[in-house]
Amino acid sequence: MSTATFLGVHTGSFSTPAVGNPTVAMVEAAYRHHGLDARYLNCDVAPGSLGDAVAGARAMGWAGFNCSLPHKVAVIDHLDLLAESAEVIGAVNTVVATDGDLVGHNTDGQGFVESLRTVVDPTGLEVVVLGAGGAARAVAVETALAGAASVTVVNRNARRGEELARVVTAGTAVPATFVAWDRTYAVPDTTDVLVNATSVGFGDGDALVDVDLDSLGDGLVVADVVVSPPRTALLRAAAARGAVTLDGLGMLVGQGALAVRHWTGVEPDRDVMRAAVERALGV
Repeated sequence: MSTATFLGVHTGSFSTPAVGNPTVAMVEAAYRHHGLDARYLNCDVAPGSLGDAVAGARAMGWAGFNCSLPHKVAVIDHLDLLAESAEVIGAVNTVVATDGDLVGHNTDGQGFVESLRTVVDPTGLEVVVLGAGGAARAVAVETALAGAASVTVVNRNARRGEELARVVTAGTAVPATFVAWDRTYAVPDTTDVLVNATSVGFGDGDALVDVDLDSLGDGLVVADVVVSPPRTALLRAAAARGAVTLDGLGMLVGQGALAVRHWTGVEPDRDVMRAAVERALGV
């Protein structure tokens, strides 16, 4: 019986539940396409074991790893440093081994901005973000850092919505306001970009976020962070009314590509990664 020793780049993901993680197929496809001696390991890590998992990655010399639910905030206590946007957002999805330190980054929002730039430059635009959870925080902060003129946070929980607006304003100097989502939300005429950063639509192609569909139309960019299915009811309704739409796969691929670049120094082929994640999701 023969044995082999792998001495290449080790990366992976810490989350729970870890089953069905589409990032595995996407990152592994990039590694193969570019001929990299690297692996991406999908690890189911319970909350109580996160510290041990991080210590293990450090001890084994991993180049880095992703953190997904429920570890994006808790992992900060186990890291040495935070990149600027991760510090503002208060959450980490990508950890990079840098000069002996484990540095926390947040590539979620950066991946969204990268995707957004395929249809419009966010500089000077008025952005409305639906939700105030982890995805909303990343999107709101990064669009502000990318030059948005203003950010409006629309959320049902006032405390969380007001907190996110304060975080954006304090961390980026871009004015952010909170609007209570206590009725069907009508998108203001001045809005340039509307982002659904809630989980409405995940796993249900007919679930529709509570917005006034008649307020969607020409000149508006409507984006959704939901990846399964990528063509959500919101995006279909927006497209039917003349809006430009952007699905969540662009954000997913963008954040994964940025992580690969951090870990390997290689700029990965986004088309290869998107094709792989589409196959993994069956779309």
